[in-house]
Amino acid sequence: MDYTVLQPARLMQNWSDPWREVVEHDRLPMPYPVTARFCWVDYRDVAEVAARAMTDDELGHGTFELCAPGMCDGTQLAAMISEELGRRIEAQEIPREQFASQLPAGPMREGLTRMLAHYEQHGLSGGNPLVLRSILGREPRSLRQYFHELATHRT
Repeated sequence: MDYTVLQPARLMQNWSDPWREVVEHDRLPMPYPVTARFCWVDYRDVAEVAARAMTDDELGHGTFELCAPGMCDGTQLAAMISEELGRRIEAQEIPREQFASQLPAGPMREGLTRMLAHYEQHGLSGGNPLVLRSILGREPRSLRQYFHELATHRT
């Protein structure tokens, strides 16, 4: 059986839902410490790799970690957004239980709570774009580029 395993980092598009709060209240809400560091990837880059995996044999029988360059904590994210919006945005931790309570009780909420507890302790390490850059044949989209698109409504 032919297969390709793609392991994307956190999706940059996770910021599209809280973007309204960022713009309206000048805060970047995070259900984990603002010091937690994460690697990121744009789902459009992941989709491009997935399309290639389905139409080209070159990625067959491989496992690929996909992420954009660098790792950022909440303070660094808020600084990037501040530059894009031209005003100060503050990263703000919100209690993970408060965040998780938006979901109905059950396995999804329990899983989210465990994931957020892991993020509190470890973040989501990684940040080496070599594999994604190699597959795409270009630089992956950066988190700064994504925030620029959000700020100018071009996502």
